[in-house]
Amino acid sequence: MSISRHEGSSAAGPWKEVPVPPLRALPWPVMARSQELAAGERFPPHAHDWNQVVFATHGVLQVTARNARHVITPQQALWVPTGMVHHTGALSAAAFRNLYVADDPALGMPDRCAVLDVSPLLRELIVELGQVRPDDDVGYYAHLSALVTMQLRRQRQHVRHLPWPQDGRLQRWCQALHDQPGDARGMDEWARVLGASPRTLARHFERETGMSLRTWRTRLRLLRAIEWLAQGRSPTVIAHELGYASASAFNYMFRVETGMSPLQWRRARQPG
Repeated sequence: MSISRHEGSSAAGPWKEVPVPPLRALPWPVMARSQELAAGERFPPHAHDWNQVVFATHGVLQVTARNARHVITPQQALWVPTGMVHHTGALSAAAFRNLYVADDPALGMPDRCAVLDVSPLLRELIVELGQVRPDDDVGYYAHLSALVTMQLRRQRQHVRHLPWPQDGRLQRWCQALHDQPGDARGMDEWARVLGASPRTLARHFERETGMSLRTWRTRLRLLRAIEWLAQGRSPTVIAHELGYASASAFNYMFRVETGMSPLQWRRARQPG
């Protein structure tokens, strides 16, 4: 069976699981699949016998893969290599536009998850591929598929994910911070809550996430900000929800991390 389900811990919030469409083999080296997802709908953890490009023409997706959470907006996609367990949920109503890509040594794509920028050309190629019936025009479909794979290699790759620990105690801690990113309690206070010394807690956290708590919280706040900006919340409200003392402090963090202000980020991602 080419799609296998796996058990795994759920993401934050009341998710409604929707079935993964059964597919035993790819009929073509590149195949597009479209589906509308309502806010809060999620595919259960599963893996494929092929690579996947997770993409939505509108809406915000959260993808969990290999102990990391990714927030994907319509200007980005996530490359998920063959065999990697993952699950995708819609943080807002989304037009899910998915690519399945067969393994090929000539692909030139990484064997790990990678966030890809999606150029306007690649976006339109994905949409077009999903609208073409291969049997109606085999040559055209083959050319489209070749263009898609060429464009995938040309997209800028970057790492912007949130590592998620495996230790149950650390998971509860991270989930609490994810749900309430404005929680200002430091390591000493959390150590008392979790029943460990601050030094032990810090050492275990860095070993499992590869980040200090400070760096992890900044990444968390950035991803929650991206999620909320895409949903239309104002930067001032987001700054308050994230626990910043002022909107200017939030704007500074966002500009350092992305190179632009929150409003510039939103305008750059509006259609047209």
